[in-house]
Amino acid sequence: MKRTRTTVIDIARAAGVSKSTVSLVLQGSPLVNEATRAKVSAVIRELGYVYNRSAANLRQAKSGIVGIVVNDLTNSFFAELAVGMDMVVQSAGYVQFLANTGESVDRQREVIASMREHGIAGLILSPARGTQISDLKPLIDSGIPVVLVVRNLPGAKVSSLLSDNYAGTLQAVEHLVGLGHRRIAFMGGYADTAVFEERVRGYRDALMRAGLPSGDDFIFNSAPSRAGGVAVVEKMLLRAERPTAAVCFNDAVAFGVCDGLRAARMEPGVDFGVVGFDDVIEAKTAVPALTTVSVDPQGMGQRAAQLLLKQINSERAEPEAQLLSVRLVVRESSGIGKNVRNREEHA
Repeated sequence: MKRTRTTVIDIARAAGVSKSTVSLVLQGSPLVNEATRAKVSAVIRELGYVYNRSAANLRQAKSGIVGIVVNDLTNSFFAELAVGMDMVVQSAGYVQFLANTGESVDRQREVIASMREHGIAGLILSPARGTQISDLKPLIDSGIPVVLVVRNLPGAKVSSLLSDNYAGTLQAVEHLVGLGHRRIAFMGGYADTAVFEERVRGYRDALMRAGLPSGDDFIFNSAPSRAGGVAVVEKMLLRAERPTAAVCFNDAVAFGVCDGLRAARMEPGVDFGVVGFDDVIEAKTAVPALTTVSVDPQGMGQRAAQLLLKQINSERAEPEAQLLSVRLVVRESSGIGKNVRNREEHA
């Protein structure tokens, strides 16, 4: 009777761990704790499994798969980003392997390990909060090209594609100042991300240029989501002195801010100016249509995929950093400045 070959799945089942964890152990990854490594190694010995590294490398070299890992696929920005990437990788003969981490670093490690097991040719990653450079080390050491998109990891020796977050909020605040607003808030976003820091820096510098206070009292943190936007409006309404307009961390927050304002019987674009960031497809058709900083998510996805393919097709590709320009798209939600002074006096 012919003996069935032991597989990684057999080891995972016997050790009570995921297939990705077994792969990490086989690759000698430092991401696995010692107790788990010992348990998996014991099962490997017991079942007599032999890791064919040459075959694994061969699978990877011939791979037609590109990995794409994003931190929040519930945000339509990332869905549009992924569509742009798919347009490019598909036309180049690759298949997109898409995963969402939901801002979990542990989940991110698992999906990246799984992608490596499937032999991806390269990876585009929008890192989850708390991602460290060490999390990318197994990829870098194995020679798999990596492109960071939306969020950067300073010091990581990989390519990156980012939008000009600083210039975007600078333009947004200057627009609101030009409409007569003097109390302008920044709403939404996690304070421990580089994107937040860059956008808030643009917000503060624009206020300073206009001779206005730094805005520290009007920075409202929340999840970068529609629900987060509703929550920050509730916080704002508790203030004795309220802003009359806001630059939002992204369009999702801006939509939530509009919802929160309506719940408080305030009309976006009339009683309160709202500016978003991203210019997702819904921004143009929202009521009121959303004034926002246009990043062109699909175009950004296309550029990221093109950069990755360039890395894949180059034998010795040097890390490349690209900063994409942005522009303010003025629509109805920021208002036209009418009666701004009167609103400020009664806010």
